[in-house]
Amino acid sequence: MSKAIGIVEFISIARGIYAADQMVKVSDVEIVTTGSSCPGKYITIVHGDVQAVQDSVKVGEQLAEDYFVDSIIIPNVSPEVFPAISGATMPDKIQALGIMESFSVATMILAADAILKAANVQPLELRLGNGIGGKAYFTFTGNVGSVEASIEAGKAIAEEKGLLVNAELIPSPSDQLIPCLY
Repeated sequence: MSKAIGIVEFISIARGIYAADQMVKVSDVEIVTTGSSCPGKYITIVHGDVQAVQDSVKVGEQLAEDYFVDSIIIPNVSPEVFPAISGATMPDKIQALGIMESFSVATMILAADAILKAANVQPLELRLGNGIGGKAYFTFTGNVGSVEASIEAGKAIAEEKGLLVNAELIPSPSDQLIPCLY
């Protein structure tokens, strides 16, 4: 069974909580995370089989009404996305560092999936909106060529949706910076 991930982003915390409840009641999905993010947005991320996630996200979108920000479904999500969301990744070595930033949590997760599938890179963290004005960012590492290719794949997704803030590549990050990344 393939795993899919679905995200619905709301501008109302109250509506987000209500919709999250309904999203898990209508289909066999599990919540990856749900909660408020800055500035006053609410996100719900669910996973399960593709059809269940599609049904769940559809309900979330419908219930969002005027409080809808963004949503996505990734049918065959990279398994590395889940530990990156919780910040539970620790590569053996930081090589080149890639950083991508988006105005939307949902778009950043979609871009992170594309980044991880584009080349041989390892995730560091996928930060979802808290304490950063509702934006999201993803940090990852690999050799310079892999990070460069991955950034291009992620930028294509975020630019298409008009939600890219910025993307940077640091070929050789300082040893002083590395502990600050976790």
